[in-house]
Amino acid sequence: MNEILYTHSVFNKYAHEGIRQSLINCNPENKKPIFVCIGSDLVLGDSLGPLVGTLLRKKAVRSYIYGTLNYPITSKEVEYARTCVKQMHPNSITIAIDAAVGGAEDIGLVRVLNKGLKPGLGVDKNLGIIGDISIIGVVAEKSLKNYNLFNLTRLNLIYKMAECIANGVADYLSYINSGGADNFSSFGA
Repeated sequence: MNEILYTHSVFNKYAHEGIRQSLINCNPENKKPIFVCIGSDLVLGDSLGPLVGTLLRKKAVRSYIYGTLNYPITSKEVEYARTCVKQMHPNSITIAIDAAVGGAEDIGLVRVLNKGLKPGLGVDKNLGIIGDISIIGVVAEKSLKNYNLFNLTRLNLIYKMAECIANGVADYLSYINSGGADNFSSFGA
């Protein structure tokens, strides 16, 4: 499968629709998705994944959601989560959600890729790949001291990104659960 990258700015009011469409494009067979939201509530910049998981649970979406603020999937649990999801949901597609670092100009961007992600790369952890599709939110600038920048990330940005991703995922799940019938109008129409 070729790597397809979709990028959406969280500051664009239609970003959630772009995320929804990106997920549809990455899963053309409409396989049942499972979501693994990676991160820790102990580090603000790393809380994007668990915050998305929590928002999705509050929306009561019809999908399995792993990783919330109450039960985060941190770097210590990634391998277990990968194995568990593959065993419990062998015919599903796994969508991994995590925070990332990037250039200063990338902060606030949400990227959707049709490949899994390697959590912990931004803080020099060597963990395996998780997921078939990934959603990453660039929350801080990459530097030699990434961990410190993760702690200096603004909560408003994290929350705005989490809401945007959760809304896009919820809209995507509505599409999948309706059998792929598109009940959405085009942007702004």
